[in-house]
Amino acid sequence: MSEVGSTGKTGWENMSMEEVSAILRRNGIVGAGGAGFPTYAKLDKRADTIIMNCAECEPLLKLHRQLLEQNAKEIVKTFHLLAGCVGAKEAVIGIKKAYKKTINALLAYIGEYPEIRLGLLDEVYPAGDEVVLIYETTGKVVPPGGLPIESGVAVFNVETVYNAYRAMALGRPVEDKLVSIVGEVEHPLTVRLPLGCTIEEAVREAGEITVKNPVFFIGGPMMGFEGSGALPVTKTTNAILVLPEEHLLIQRKRRKSSIDLKRAAAACCQCTMCTDLCPRHLLGHPIEPHKFMRAATCKDIQDTDIFLNTMFCSSCGLCENYSCMQGLSPRSLIADYKAGLRAHGIKPPKAEAAPVAEERQYRKAPMERLMARLDLTRYDKPAPITELSGEIRKVKLMCSQHIGAPAVPAVKEGDKVEKGQMVAEPAKGLSVAVHASIEGKVTEVTEKYIIIQK
Repeated sequence: MSEVGSTGKTGWENMSMEEVSAILRRNGIVGAGGAGFPTYAKLDKRADTIIMNCAECEPLLKLHRQLLEQNAKEIVKTFHLLAGCVGAKEAVIGIKKAYKKTINALLAYIGEYPEIRLGLLDEVYPAGDEVVLIYETTGKVVPPGGLPIESGVAVFNVETVYNAYRAMALGRPVEDKLVSIVGEVEHPLTVRLPLGCTIEEAVREAGEITVKNPVFFIGGPMMGFEGSGALPVTKTTNAILVLPEEHLLIQRKRRKSSIDLKRAAAACCQCTMCTDLCPRHLLGHPIEPHKFMRAATCKDIQDTDIFLNTMFCSSCGLCENYSCMQGLSPRSLIADYKAGLRAHGIKPPKAEAAPVAEERQYRKAPMERLMARLDLTRYDKPAPITELSGEIRKVKLMCSQHIGAPAVPAVKEGDKVEKGQMVAEPAKGLSVAVHASIEGKVTEVTEKYIIIQK
């Protein structure tokens, strides 16, 4: 039987980078909102600046600001310790000016740590995009297709830092996830859920569904996806947006690429608005959606760079959900092309960033207008953090809830496990462990998942 996740020592304030890295890996800490990049791999002596992301990139999400407000002391201290273990000279908390309660909570503690400062952000989308956030808080431009560490920066979101605190100070592995449940529900909330429970069980925590034909939109409204209620909650599940089937976002997600391409061929007027407002383009990255739309619809392959440069798209969705007055789908079509290039082993080309556009400051998308355009304003309600009210008796723990190699099962069918026990060990290479989110009996083990039942 594998041991319960533990720091193995009490002096967590004085750990070396190597010790912290081992603890984060063994306790399953990954980016708790994006793609799930293992946090231990971001600890790098090249980082002269670390940033904590409290920008709530997507509309309607509130969990990071709420978590930071409630646990400011512990999170700020952990952020300070992470800065110390990599030797960072500066630690910046990127937070929107509008989050006044959270800012006040932070001001009570950051004075104790001279390297920590606030990086105040406007209420625009996508302020939480890693590349945008780095520029807004440090003035550094991450190279096209590059990683933040190439610019001497490492970025962590709030929940990730809190999970690092729990692992380092309390010996607790990642066994649960904060998830915002909003939209057509009786009581919008943010609830701490055991990993591996179903989306349907999660939504039940928010009371009755208020429409007859609900669709579960998993993740933020801009970059999320339609998912089944049977899907398990993972370490990267940030939100569940319950929407009626006829909602604009659902209808857009269900469109076929073949139809989108024909619509673009018929209606794209080359107004360049998708490029003019593209956050990455405005930072000098060589992504120009309007040129892609023209080349793709005309089957014009004379300039192959137009297609190769789609790999610099962040898929923020601003072009098709805000910029395009014709309701076309640049982001979706670009995503299809990117997937095709990757499937054929093609990597992003090497490119230098152009100077940041002078007009950038006037071309930011206000969050209020974005929500109105997407018919989401009516769902912008408080979603307070609460604890689980019901009982979860069965969980399906995916071995791959992170970027890198899937964890390797360390239990077998019939084993009894405790909550917090490691049930899958980190694989060789980039990988982290997976832990039991409930106590019970292992009823099924495969290379992809482990099922535990009370």
